[in-house]
Amino acid sequence: MANRGPSYGLSREVQEKIEQKYDPELEGRLVNWIIVQCGEQIEHPPPGRQHFQTWLMDGTLLCKLINSLHPKGNEPIAKISESKMAFKQMEQISQFLKAAEIYGVRTTDIFQTVDLWEGKDMAAVQRTLMALGSLAVTKDDGCYKGDPSWFHRKAQQNRRGFSEEQLRQGQNVIGLQMGSNKGASQSGMRGYGMPRQII
Repeated sequence: MANRGPSYGLSREVQEKIEQKYDPELEGRLVNWIIVQCGEQIEHPPPGRQHFQTWLMDGTLLCKLINSLHPKGNEPIAKISESKMAFKQMEQISQFLKAAEIYGVRTTDIFQTVDLWEGKDMAAVQRTLMALGSLAVTKDDGCYKGDPSWFHRKAQQNRRGFSEEQLRQGQNVIGLQMGSNKGASQSGMRGYGMPRQII
């Protein structure tokens, strides 16, 4: 991990605001999901942002997680390295992020590699994992393991098809959004700038 030393002033305030977004309760849910989803004998990390970061920092768990969301033989990350070298670990995190984006996680929900590797923004890491879990629950393709209530289902597209006849009939109806002039008149209206007559 890079040793940048303490931050002061405005950069410290910004870092504190970022750290306040981190949710310890959400951390527990995500840890449980990763352990259940990967289906291996994975050691449960001690609670806390620092421990969560250390647990995920080498990228192996993240790669196993994204692979477990695909059918056997169709995994996006072919080789998962257990290397202790920093650039290999950061490369694995990048592979996870690319695979998550291909899986369907929006680009705005994806964290940067340094957010995890240097622990800069662990709330962004949580956000990415939440988006990934929500997508897995929504897809409902049999690859998701765990309690479906851990994540929200995403809204799905519900396209409607209308025949030409139905569209033509709809053109003849004046909807209430168009407004109504029933009961409206200009009686009592005066020109602009004219004084109002009080009787």
